[in-house]
Amino acid sequence: MSKTCKKHCNPHDRQVLLVGGAGYIGCPVASLLLESGYKVRNLDLLTYAHQNAVMGQMLSPDYKFQFGDMGCPKALNEALNGITDVVLLAGLVGDPITKQLPDESHQINDIAVKHCLENLNGRGIRNVIFVSTCSNYGKIDENEIADESHALEPLSAYARSKVEAEKLILSSKGKIDFHPTILRFATAFGMAPRMRFDLTVNEFTRDLYLDKELLVFDAETWRPYCHVKDFARLIRKVLQSDTAKTSFEVFNAGSNDNNFTKQGIVDLICDRLPGRTIKYQKNSADPRNYRVDFSKLNNQLDFHCKYSVADGVDELITGMEEHLFDDVEARKLYYGNYGIVAH
Repeated sequence: MSKTCKKHCNPHDRQVLLVGGAGYIGCPVASLLLESGYKVRNLDLLTYAHQNAVMGQMLSPDYKFQFGDMGCPKALNEALNGITDVVLLAGLVGDPITKQLPDESHQINDIAVKHCLENLNGRGIRNVIFVSTCSNYGKIDENEIADESHALEPLSAYARSKVEAEKLILSSKGKIDFHPTILRFATAFGMAPRMRFDLTVNEFTRDLYLDKELLVFDAETWRPYCHVKDFARLIRKVLQSDTAKTSFEVFNAGSNDNNFTKQGIVDLICDRLPGRTIKYQKNSADPRNYRVDFSKLNNQLDFHCKYSVADGVDELITGMEEHLFDDVEARKLYYGNYGIVAH
């Protein structure tokens, strides 16, 4: 690590702005950064009525919550005051909600994200981490595995917005004074304060734990998966790394070991919860099918995920056994990206 990086990598000298830091991934990121000595500010519009998720972090003197919209110049400018690094997590996340709310999706995932990115220059910011998605790969051949150079084939409005944001970032080389890093996230799983049960591993585990009949679409399609705690560890790793390794770089974010078919996930859960009822259906409206190579992350940043899909399933089962999620049906919006609240 260079002397310059050592000087600027001390977490106690860093104040990180999480844009959208109250969400499923944002809360574990905030907790880990606080534990690691960073000061954290969170700009969030609380789109899913998930304000309770940040209550634990409010106890820290190094955490500040700011209610606001990244697309509002005044709110963004206030949030950026004194900030050394930015992690851009905010957006309407996932295909179902972006299909359901196309106008709101365009306003948030295209216009507001662009506004945020275009207003980071000239502020003395060191790192800007943009959270993208492996969904950008769309559908690839069965014998292929997508590394970062693989052609992008976004099949949804959600992924197309991410691709456009990536293009905006990468085209700014030589024009900006900060170091951007693009992380193409695998599909998240695991327990977190703003829990989601509309994601494959979490949804399958809960439904089978409750002994519901599970309908699985296109069981042999592949996706990569990653625990929310590993996403948090990776974001911290980028913040800690020499910018020579991260600036204008794109990384697939996840683990080769966590490439799974839906059938593989079902089998893993049923090993722990036998006797469940599973039904299958082919040719769903979602044609995505992709395995992803995470070697660049391992080799260039020396980062390796700690948590397997099995670890996630086990902790979810334990959480349900301990009655941590008895209120899911009563608080549907809190536990998934099914709709948004107007403020």
